[in-house]
Amino acid sequence: MTLAALASDFTRVLGDDSVITERAALRTYECDGLTAYRCIPGLVVLPRTTAQVSYVVRRCHEESVPFVARGSGTGLSGGALPMETGVLIVMSRMTNVRAVDIEDERAVVEPGVVNLELSRRAAPHGYFYAPDPSSQQVCSIGGNVAENSGGAHCLKYGFTAHHVTGLEVVLPDGTVEKLGGYAPDPVGYDLIGAFVGSEGTLGIATEVTVRLMRAPESVRTLLAAFRTMDDAGAAVSAIIGAGILPAAIEMMDALSIEAAEAAVACGYPAGAGAVLIVELDGPAAQVEADGSAVEDHCSAAGAFELRLAVDDAERAQVWRGRKSAFAAVGRISADYIVQDGVVPRTALAEVLGDIAALASSTGIRVANVFHAGDGNLHPLVLFDESKGETERAEEVSTRILELCLEHGGSITGEHGVGHDKKKQMSRMFTADDLDVMQLVRCAFDPASLCNPGKVFPTPRLCGERPGRRTGAHPLQEAGVADVF
Repeated sequence: MTLAALASDFTRVLGDDSVITERAALRTYECDGLTAYRCIPGLVVLPRTTAQVSYVVRRCHEESVPFVARGSGTGLSGGALPMETGVLIVMSRMTNVRAVDIEDERAVVEPGVVNLELSRRAAPHGYFYAPDPSSQQVCSIGGNVAENSGGAHCLKYGFTAHHVTGLEVVLPDGTVEKLGGYAPDPVGYDLIGAFVGSEGTLGIATEVTVRLMRAPESVRTLLAAFRTMDDAGAAVSAIIGAGILPAAIEMMDALSIEAAEAAVACGYPAGAGAVLIVELDGPAAQVEADGSAVEDHCSAAGAFELRLAVDDAERAQVWRGRKSAFAAVGRISADYIVQDGVVPRTALAEVLGDIAALASSTGIRVANVFHAGDGNLHPLVLFDESKGETERAEEVSTRILELCLEHGGSITGEHGVGHDKKKQMSRMFTADDLDVMQLVRCAFDPASLCNPGKVFPTPRLCGERPGRRTGAHPLQEAGVADVF
């Protein structure tokens, strides 16, 4: 069956306003937040119910048509990159908050619910939803589940995986299944753990049950300005070494500060080579004591200015520069690549020094914004495509990931592998490792129709088994596979 015939079928079931076939309209969905990769989808559908998602997926399965799920499109790894021969299933109309159950400290939401909206709904009851990606004003819960998103406060509160207790999912053959529920630790295999962070390759979440957290008694937000990144890094090490666990420790370098000032006038201290945002929350007495200790550690490390937010308005102003950093870089660079690597906290200073040396030797500027408390780097590689700098920028971007691996880190902390980093997977994992991962995927999607071409560095057919492949992949020999 052709895509045109499927479009007619979907229009009959979902309605005229839920199926997009006109090329200009399809281009709206040609990429996610990583605009370097683009592909106009063959067909876009916008379901409103689980039953509609199930129908679309079942028909794709029956006709062997690949499909990709998309949320708000804020992903930064090309994870929602569509296929010109496939169907893009956009979940943005499934926006119902089905329950806010304060007694059980749970909320049940549809995948299109915006992250920040969940905390807004819980706030009148004295609760909040902890995972807070920088894009939380627009990113959706379904996308957060797919990518296991974190955020500035993941140091203390963890990632999406730590807050999901139940899922309703449409499997790649259209079957609807329930995983978990309200219970904190479901019996049996951790299928929720497998699904969260699977980047849309195991199915599509149509309902998510999440844990709500009680709002802390006290919150204390400190902005500390330093002359150098090394001084700021020393402060981070001292704070963590003292046994203090902030809700967040964020660091920005001079270049990212410059961008944030140009974009949102955040008012960070002039002359800062780096700033730290340290946020503490919890019982008032503990926050007060830890706050004084944090200020002492920052001063000892060379902070030349300390600003303590006195109310919610000042706290929002402190966070404004950090939350806008990615988009703000567009004010100082025509083009940029957002990277996402992780290093052990003890290797931060050395890796940042290596990145600075790399930028100097290549002439490609790198702005650094990162979760300093857990070593999650977000280097922004700045370039100008019109000046022929794209290839050098990509080389710098790749080298940064290699530096992370060389220091015992990872190629991604929270943005996912998607399409962008699948070539680096074989540098982090052995062929046997990748084969075992693929067995999990094949258990869910033996036909390889669900978000194909993502995460893994080759097509890796579902018929393969660990240890069975001794030579080149047959598709590589045919010249049509991207195998590394």
